[in-house]
Amino acid sequence: MILPITGVFAAVIGILLLVLSAVVVKYRLKYGKGMGTAEDLDFEVAVRAHGNLVEYAPLTLIMLGIAELNGVSSGFIYWVGMAFVLGRILHAWGMYQGQGGPHKARMVGILLTWATILVIAVLLLLNVFQAYG
Repeated sequence: MILPITGVFAAVIGILLLVLSAVVVKYRLKYGKGMGTAEDLDFEVAVRAHGNLVEYAPLTLIMLGIAELNGVSSGFIYWVGMAFVLGRILHAWGMYQGQGGPHKARMVGILLTWATILVIAVLLLLNVFQAYG
């Protein structure tokens, strides 16, 4: 069985990860640093924007995939996935615009990410309880 919706979102998140990775590599080359951030705020922001995506994307994509396999409405999975992608883009953009400090896009991005994870978690629990309850 293929997971076309989750596959599309995994591809989009993969591309976003490569974009954020390229920014980190740019700073690593600039400072000749394999580790650390050379005490450069912009470098640290780039590392954290990348790291934050890596922290949230795997679990969310796994949960989307499980929901898709469990027969959850493809339209619902699509909209939840879109919210997640939008949240991740807003978070990264807000990190750069706010130089790691508070920024509206960063806050909206993390709230969308958390809401996505919560919605999928509740959905998966309901799905299991319906099937075995």
